[in-house]
Amino acid sequence: MKALSVIIPVLDEAATIDAALDRLQALRARGVELIVVDGGSSDGTPDRAAALADMVIGAPRGRAHQMNAGAAQASGRVLLFLHADTVLPAGADRIIAGVVSAGRQWGRFDVDIDGGHWMLPVIAAAMNRRSRFTGIATGDQAIFVTRAAFDAVGGYPPIALMEDIALSRALLRAHAPACLRARVHTSGRRWERHGVWRTIWLMWRLRAAYRLGADPAALARRYGYRP
Repeated sequence: MKALSVIIPVLDEAATIDAALDRLQALRARGVELIVVDGGSSDGTPDRAAALADMVIGAPRGRAHQMNAGAAQASGRVLLFLHADTVLPAGADRIIAGVVSAGRQWGRFDVDIDGGHWMLPVIAAAMNRRSRFTGIATGDQAIFVTRAAFDAVGGYPPIALMEDIALSRALLRAHAPACLRARVHTSGRRWERHGVWRTIWLMWRLRAAYRLGADPAALARRYGYRP
């Protein structure tokens, strides 16, 4: 059994997947399992990933479905769910091992959002403070969880959006998260492509609607996910 499995859900990431997986080869050399879960790419992403991962599998499109499929195949005692455009801090495996050995069952990293807009550092700081206060983690913060805790809550709920919030809430009922100050870096490409202020407003509305019981599938369509 591996100590850590990194699970990366992907969809049409051929332009960036080589670089994303190259960055993880040092972890892989230390025994970390690397699993790529493709949601139906049409650009050859699985073929490009095959040489740089321990396993490339397919799953129904949607991060929750893909991450659950990866978890089902993983051999790690701890699962780390990583977006393809997110970069882990150096020694992330050792950081997580230290946290878990101290008794924590799950956690996440602080995040920096890379890009040219002056608001992106402000947004990242607000995300980190909110997460530390509420205990809710986002997928951009590279959520990690022990296999036992993940299985105990039934994994990610099979919803089209807000799966990270739903998982955090389920885990919080039993375990406080480790809110690590070590930082991951994630791409601000979506923020800049769609407009930073427009994306802030959209995310506030979507999160509020989710808290009020809106259908995650409808929220995903508003977010711009393809069916």
